[in-house]
Amino acid sequence: MIRKSFIFLERIGRKGEENIWKQGIEDWDAFLKIENVKGVSKKSKLFYNRKIKEAKKALVDEDSSYFIGKLPAVEMWRLYDYFKEETGYLDIEVDSSGGVILVGISDYYNSNFFVKGVNLFRKEIEKELSKYKLIVTFNGGAFDLPKLKKQMGIVLEVPHLDLKPLCVNLGLVGGLKEVEKRLELGRPAHLYGNPIDLWKAFHASQDREYLDLLIKYNGEDIENLKSVTEFVYGKLKSKLS
Repeated sequence: MIRKSFIFLERIGRKGEENIWKQGIEDWDAFLKIENVKGVSKKSKLFYNRKIKEAKKALVDEDSSYFIGKLPAVEMWRLYDYFKEETGYLDIEVDSSGGVILVGISDYYNSNFFVKGVNLFRKEIEKELSKYKLIVTFNGGAFDLPKLKKQMGIVLEVPHLDLKPLCVNLGLVGGLKEVEKRLELGRPAHLYGNPIDLWKAFHASQDREYLDLLIKYNGEDIENLKSVTEFVYGKLKSKLS
């Protein structure tokens, strides 16, 4: 989808992009080949040609960070199909005071968990994040990422795809659990609990079972992020087709 997108260009919004598509210009290569584009001055056309060539090079170089500040936040989903194999899914858990106690990060196949008192260290998490070209969260723009930045000094250096506002735009309101139910994504009954209570129980008893449940709870969140991403991407892409 990203190679069909023009919304990352300066002064090109949704209407401008649709105007380009209506002229039969479906992707970057078509734009570069055509001499004139209705609604775009010759000077702007030359400028956009340069920017599209830059974007093409960024994709070849797998430099997803090129699109930060160029693609609107709600349009970051357009990068998903190109960087799918290098997408990371992130979810955090906090204690009753709002302190980060667990960070789960997964690619499409494997998950890694960083637990307070064990391996919840900035360098370890940054090392894991460096593997990815796109990070997906649910409400991470308002919750997960600000927490990581404030408490651990961790700042993403790649594009961030926050599913929550996209779900709201598609009529899927509520938290991740509510969205899961709407999409009929199942999870084991014992993993609908409260992560704060699990952390408290672990600290009070030092029973590893409670920590394992907390990790499984977080892992289930991450797994369902993947399914929600696929759903959201499919719906938004079809709307532009």
